[in-house]
Amino acid sequence: MPFKKPHHTSDKSCMKKDDDKFEILPRGLNIVWGNDSRYWRIPEEGPAELIQVSWLEVSGVVQITKAGTYSVSFEVKVKEDGFGWAGTDVLVMAKIGKTGKYRFQANRLSPGENIIPFKRLEIPVVGPSDLHFGLYEVWSGKWKGGLQIIKAVIQPLN
Repeated sequence: MPFKKPHHTSDKSCMKKDDDKFEILPRGLNIVWGNDSRYWRIPEEGPAELIQVSWLEVSGVVQITKAGTYSVSFEVKVKEDGFGWAGTDVLVMAKIGKTGKYRFQANRLSPGENIIPFKRLEIPVVGPSDLHFGLYEVWSGKWKGGLQIIKAVIQPLN
């Protein structure tokens, strides 16, 4: 039996680009433990659903071609039966290039919240660069579930 990778790897066909605005659907993201149905459900279409993890790591990379300030945001929903989010910061993080320094914006989630864009993170880009971004909660050690990821959006502010 061939080994199945435990993590979901980005499908570039699930990224929409309009000039320097990117809309990344769940299958266009890298999701740690995303290929394991005990932890995630990632359908061909629609939101990715977190079943349960203690290590939330959802990331991606886009190629920015124009200088400016960009916003990084995720659109998510926590189902009514979501758990493990109380008192826990979920971070949207981004950096320029593999060796860049991360910037981050903390967010709080609650079960039953409607679809919400997280507080956006703003990051300056000097010129053509890879923008690495993600959604993380890897510090609390709490088991979490019931999160739906609708999409990530990277777009210029100016």
